[in-house]
Amino acid sequence: MASLLEQFRETSSLYGSNAWFIEDLYERYLKDPESVDPDWRQRFRALQNGAGYETPHSPIVERFAELALKSQGRLAQLQGFTEESVKKQAAVARLINHYRVRGHQIANNNPLGTTLPSPPDLDPAFYGLSEPDMDTWFDTGILHGVDRLPLREIIANLKEIYCGSIGSEYMHIADTPTRRWLISRMENAKGNLTLDPEKQRWVLKLLTAAEGIEVYLHNKFVGQKRFSLEGGESLIPVLDELIMGCSTKGVSEIVIGMAHRGRLNVLVNILGKSPAQLFDEFAGNWASTPGVSSGDVKYHMGFSSDIDTPTGPVHLTLAFNPSHLEIINPVVEGSVRARQDRAGIDGKESVIPVLIHGDASFSGQGIVMETLNMSQTRAFETGGTIHIVINNQIGFTTSNPKDARSTLYCTDIASLIQAPVFHVNGDDPEAVVFVSKLALDYRMTFKKDVVIDLICYRRLGHNEADEPAATQPVMYKKIRSLKSTRTLYAEKLIAEGVLTAEKAAAMVLDYQRMLDEGLVVSRPLSQNPKYSYTHQWNNFHGRDWEVPGDTAVSLDRLRYCNDRMLRLPAGFELHPRVAKVMDNRRKMAAGALPLDWGFAENMAYATLLMEKYHVRLTGQDVGRGTFVHRHAVLHNQQKKEEYIPLRHLDKDQGRADIYDSLLSEAGVLGFEYGYSTTMPNTLTIWEAQFGDFANGAQVLIDQFISSGETKWGRLCGLVLLLPHGFEGQGPEHSSARLERYLQLCAEHNMQVCTPTTPAQIFHLLRRQLVRPYRKPLIVMSPKSLLRHKLAVSTLEDLTGGYFQTIIGEVDGIDPNQVTRFVLCAGKVYYDLLEARREADLKHVVIARIEQLYPFPNDQFKAELAKYPNLEEFVWCQEEPKNQGVWYQSNHHFHDNLAPHIRVSYSGREASAAPAVGNFYVHIKQQKAVVDSALYGNPAGN
Repeated sequence: MASLLEQFRETSSLYGSNAWFIEDLYERYLKDPESVDPDWRQRFRALQNGAGYETPHSPIVERFAELALKSQGRLAQLQGFTEESVKKQAAVARLINHYRVRGHQIANNNPLGTTLPSPPDLDPAFYGLSEPDMDTWFDTGILHGVDRLPLREIIANLKEIYCGSIGSEYMHIADTPTRRWLISRMENAKGNLTLDPEKQRWVLKLLTAAEGIEVYLHNKFVGQKRFSLEGGESLIPVLDELIMGCSTKGVSEIVIGMAHRGRLNVLVNILGKSPAQLFDEFAGNWASTPGVSSGDVKYHMGFSSDIDTPTGPVHLTLAFNPSHLEIINPVVEGSVRARQDRAGIDGKESVIPVLIHGDASFSGQGIVMETLNMSQTRAFETGGTIHIVINNQIGFTTSNPKDARSTLYCTDIASLIQAPVFHVNGDDPEAVVFVSKLALDYRMTFKKDVVIDLICYRRLGHNEADEPAATQPVMYKKIRSLKSTRTLYAEKLIAEGVLTAEKAAAMVLDYQRMLDEGLVVSRPLSQNPKYSYTHQWNNFHGRDWEVPGDTAVSLDRLRYCNDRMLRLPAGFELHPRVAKVMDNRRKMAAGALPLDWGFAENMAYATLLMEKYHVRLTGQDVGRGTFVHRHAVLHNQQKKEEYIPLRHLDKDQGRADIYDSLLSEAGVLGFEYGYSTTMPNTLTIWEAQFGDFANGAQVLIDQFISSGETKWGRLCGLVLLLPHGFEGQGPEHSSARLERYLQLCAEHNMQVCTPTTPAQIFHLLRRQLVRPYRKPLIVMSPKSLLRHKLAVSTLEDLTGGYFQTIIGEVDGIDPNQVTRFVLCAGKVYYDLLEARREADLKHVVIARIEQLYPFPNDQFKAELAKYPNLEEFVWCQEEPKNQGVWYQSNHHFHDNLAPHIRVSYSGREASAAPAVGNFYVHIKQQKAVVDSALYGNPAGN
């Protein structure tokens, strides 16, 4: 009896704050006993005296009250409980639980003073509790570690913990140990957030710096945009606390992503950028950087430094960011994952991401959801991100906050991944510091995302020239009456005797003096940088695109790699179709079959891995390939098991990471861009399911991939595989929008290629790493050519070849008879070749250009020079005339041709859509394109 009584006391809803847990667990037991742990099943059965029937689904509190009064409830009677006292205790337990769930809604955490209406279930009367109950003692469970308190004190404690400067949202988290950890951390603190005097003075110094740089810039550079942090100065103590906490926990690197607001403040006061350098930028004195021609505005620029802390240096990186606000999120995550991979097994402990958001963009930008959704996937997890939302409570100066979102909080999107959210008053620096510690501890403990909602305001408009009162008169009347966070905190510390008014004023003057002298005003910078990897890019700066690289591989190496890739674990059964592919690859390596695309592509990866390069390949169906050609990830047909042969070539090989991604373009491509800018010796590839779908990530292509070098000096060797080809599959499954990439090409910023043979993709992928040249590579990869009878190669093409920017005529046509030269790119080449052979035309040669940018002028001229009697040059393409290559590249044709040679276009007429949706119309069009190129009178010039 005693043991059962002890069990009942520990688990029953009669015992305070355990009720919320029991309610949930017992309801699950009633619905399906097998859904709870065996130990709990045993406990619940004991409470029912072994009854074999299922208890009705009445409210759990009433059920336990009944149990307490029935024969098996004599245990409760022995304790002196009555039916009324049981109900009162259960009511108190529910009240405690609802403060945990909804207390944040009435927290005093808004500097502007506006609050939400109090939920009715935070009113004791809602549970039948009244004034006479206020002095009654009740069990509290684990509330602040006190077993029993009068109801009046219980409520006071709950308000202090959950309704003060911090509103905590965490009860939506499904994992019980995680919730209990958070309850313990919140309730043990009991709202006591006070810092020791030394720390208080340090926080005031940080706020002085945060306010001081803004005042200084405002006075010195009147009218210039700086996207001030004023109103949100507590961001600086948040970041400082995170850095110090990271250092004590062994974190060596922090990568930060943020948009405009407060960026200059963070650069100077956190990362240690020289104020003198910043002032030069304001004055228009811009120092050029290798590879940078256009540059960028100062509040987009990135920075890195090593900050000295008492426990060692911490390397900080602030990522470069365009005006597209949250688009930096996946880029930062990719860079962090690369650094973690570089660090090895403890990478997630030593490198963490910090993302700083705006309130409207956090709730409004879809890339936020994509990045959050990636956070716990195999391919993209980084061990948890600390998110900080600078909550201005207004999206843009002219917007009504009610129009910014459809959710209660701007952070509600974080519930997607069950992240805890701490809504903290930006005017309470000590609460801000507490939340910063808690967030870091949570991330390091659970390796999951956490959100700090820094509720503040924007003292000025969207920028310093903007007048916010024109559209938000009431809000800004209130804001202009408020003292700054620094002023409020200084007054608090003076009142508490922590420092004198004179000392507080001296902080301001001292900071201004340091700015005048151009001194670094952050924590000291390390004089011995420990984590800088910029030198790994030195060999790639200033290289010409024609820099050579030997991509050929010996026959022995190819056969070794193929043999290792065909070895499977014992008992691993392949699907019959996959087994046939593997058997064919064995024959290809032996020279018994021509090489197909899948063989050559896998050999490119394998040989690079054997040379100790790394390979990372992601996309929505990359393991097998959307068109079922790759089969880099094999699946056991007998049990749920996968095997990646590329990981099992040799004990000293490079790392092979191949992941099917979530259904995202922008988020995944951003991640891979960030990864590639951090790891120059990894072949980082993103493959679109169809090339058409890459436009879902157009911001990344425009703002980062094509222009990252010219704006910021950032090199990357990212590869985009974009399946492209007109095969009658309709407007959204034909075109990778080749014309858009060519339009973005300038200053040799990237490479755009259209390989048409297995050997070409083999050498192209290997060239991307083997030669000392790192530029993005855009590949118009094939679909039907993956198995085309003519699109094959030989072993000799791999062992003795190289990537050919132009492939000339392959048939033995007499050059002196040739009057028409047809140049094309991609799949249409094989249509032209078969039609020309069938018609036995002797005056027409067909060449294919495999690299469209940088345009291979010398190779093009050499090919033309073979034909002395040339009269007509025809560019043939599958794409409509306003798309594809014609408009973007025909100037290259004119520049390299003799004046007497007529230049013509052969292809589809201009169209608003990339392709027709009717297969039979497609066939008719395709035949017309081929006939036009071969027989003359092509449409248009």
